Amino acid sequence: MAVPNNSSYDDLEAELDFSDIEAKYRVDLDDNLDNLIVVDGVPVIDRPKLEKLIAKISKEFAKKGAPVKPENIFVPWDDSTGKSKGFIFMDLGSADAATHAANAMNGHPFDARHTFYVNKFSDIEQFANMDETYVEPKVEEYRPKEHLKAWLADPQGRDQYVTYRGDDVEIHWHGKLSQCEVAYSKKNWTELYVSWSPMGTYFATLFRQGVRLWGGTSWEPQQRFAHPLVKLIDFSPCEHYMVTWSHDPIAVPPNLPQGPEFFSPEDEGNNIAVWDIKSGHLLRTFPTSLLEGEDFATKKQMQWPALKWSLDDKFVARVTPGQQISIYELPSMGLHDKKSIKIEGVVDFEWCPHGDKDRDEAEKAAKSGKTPKKTKENMLAYWTPEVANQPARVTLLEFPSRRILRQKNLFNVTECKLYWQNQGDFLCVKVDRHTKTKKSILCSLEIFRIREKDFPVEVVELKETVTDFSWEPKGERFAIVSSNDPNLGNPAPGITVKTDISFYQLDRGKNDFRLLRTLASRTSNTIRWSPRGRHVVLATVGSSTKSELEFWDLDFNNEDRREGQATEWGSGIQHVGSADHYGVTDVEWDPSGRYLATSASAWRHTLENGYAIWDFRGQVIEKHVLDRFKQFIWRPRPPTLLTKEQQRQIRRNLKEYSRIFDEDDAAEESNVSAELIAHRKRLVDEWNAWRVRCKRDLVDEKRSRGQRVDGDTHAEEKEEIEEWVDEVIEQIEEVAE
Repeated sequence: MAVPNNSSYDDLEAELDFSDIEAKYRVDLDDNLDNLIVVDGVPVIDRPKLEKLIAKISKEFAKKGAPVKPENIFVPWDDSTGKSKGFIFMDLGSADAATHAANAMNGHPFDARHTFYVNKFSDIEQFANMDETYVEPKVEEYRPKEHLKAWLADPQGRDQYVTYRGDDVEIHWHGKLSQCEVAYSKKNWTELYVSWSPMGTYFATLFRQGVRLWGGTSWEPQQRFAHPLVKLIDFSPCEHYMVTWSHDPIAVPPNLPQGPEFFSPEDEGNNIAVWDIKSGHLLRTFPTSLLEGEDFATKKQMQWPALKWSLDDKFVARVTPGQQISIYELPSMGLHDKKSIKIEGVVDFEWCPHGDKDRDEAEKAAKSGKTPKKTKENMLAYWTPEVANQPARVTLLEFPSRRILRQKNLFNVTECKLYWQNQGDFLCVKVDRHTKTKKSILCSLEIFRIREKDFPVEVVELKETVTDFSWEPKGERFAIVSSNDPNLGNPAPGITVKTDISFYQLDRGKNDFRLLRTLASRTSNTIRWSPRGRHVVLATVGSSTKSELEFWDLDFNNEDRREGQATEWGSGIQHVGSADHYGVTDVEWDPSGRYLATSASAWRHTLENGYAIWDFRGQVIEKHVLDRFKQFIWRPRPPTLLTKEQQRQIRRNLKEYSRIFDEDDAAEESNVSAELIAHRKRLVDEWNAWRVRCKRDLVDEKRSRGQRVDGDTHAEEKEEIEEWVDEVIEQIEEVAE
């Protein structure tokens, strides 16, 4: 190319304008470091292990919903040693993804010896350039939180219950008639149903988006759990954790917020979620357990709760029918010993409850500071059916030692059900047996005595089918509903199944369970013991023709019996009352054991829905017929904080407390009487004033017409009253012959 005379290339370029071309083809370099994070606590490795380490780190981040490609992970090296420096840099692609990864993975245990500590790169740069001048922080105004158990301090000692009708949810105080009132009400508080936590601390409502927990005197929201289309919930016994279930598998859309309280891509396809109640964090998810060869779409009924908690909230377990029981530790939700308990053919299991004796021993050990010689472990019972030539079997297993304590073989078994007594003293295994022809079903009760050496087993043989079994709380008695009615199991509309109710008690003299009494030819199909024991209600639930309630006292004569006096076996059972609640669907005692609530839910039928409250003798306290009534639940109470000695002291001084209560009742009645007398006096005064006004109007009207008015018109008109008095002067009595 020719260049003009006396010119150079530099002069030519200076004269040309390239700004438009530079603007068109400019490449913007991303100098934003917000999408970078620094991960400390990474194992120090040699170069041959680099690829394996990066793959494992990438997998760990993906589990927490923070996927990262291996090529976006940079590992610094120490050239002098040929090893990594123990930290890495990661490019997450966006600032939001980097923030989520830092929050989700900070403090995450990578293995037994390494824990990740994650920071954003921009934060490290900010910390390095931080002004070290001390600035006194602003003190925030203290706002006291409401006590979640404040309702227990009610001066009248009232209980609470919740009702759900139509779209309205109401929480009521229940006590004397003058003390009953609505504590709180809210419209559209739930979309599905409501539930209390086991000790009454939280009130749960279900929505399409998930679950909300409420509490305190103002019923403010306490926690939320985002599980879309949730259908079932279950609390752990100590209210530390909650389980939710939805029929629809978990799906994670691209725009779903990220964090420890939300589902991540690894949770997709599962149905069950475990949450920490205080933090709201998701701990783990599971698929619904199915039998071998069973399809979820064709499964008609699912066992709930799907996860079963130990009574101390330390373990939660789930059964894979026919294969194994998997037990997880809390709060990590890691599989205990990293392996399940393999049990061929296992069908079901139940944890053993902790009784008052266990709690007392633990409290004594804690106060004394001494470690007990042998710490009582959790226990569970499970059963397996007959397989090939092996009999069915019930097993008691100690956990976490996994030591088998007792096994009992069973033969010709069709079905088993496990019933623990609430103090953990007894385990009843209801065994349905088929005859050799398999045309009829018999029943037997295998009762394990847990507190005794070698766990002896008592057997109660029955010739009828048992439809309901219930232990007396804190007692040594149980009740069963049995029947040999041909309509049992397939009743036609309008036909009532005849049943027998039997009560059994442990005879300490003969060391076995004996029949106390049988109530024959009943229609009752449900047994409800009072939480305090002694009183029991027999109800006919779910029938369109019968709705009877029978109230029984099993210690009726004990108070009148003199010390050392012998009584006939079973003579203390006394019928104390009967009632009827048409269409009853639910029967529930209040926590004190003094009142019983029955309800007819619109979820079951639409005839005379509503609820009623009865005393323990069957006398109705209040009854309400409400259209679209759905649910009635008493608010549970936590275990008492009183020691055994304090409870004994109260029982010894019960007459003094009764005197105080009687005085309160008398004062209340006198207040009611005073109010009634004042009301009547006010009515009389109003009547007299009306009469005077009418007489005055009558006088004025006569004067206006020119009529003569009797008496002094200027003086107040007086009313004369003539009174006749009879006086007896002499009385003679004659006898006619």
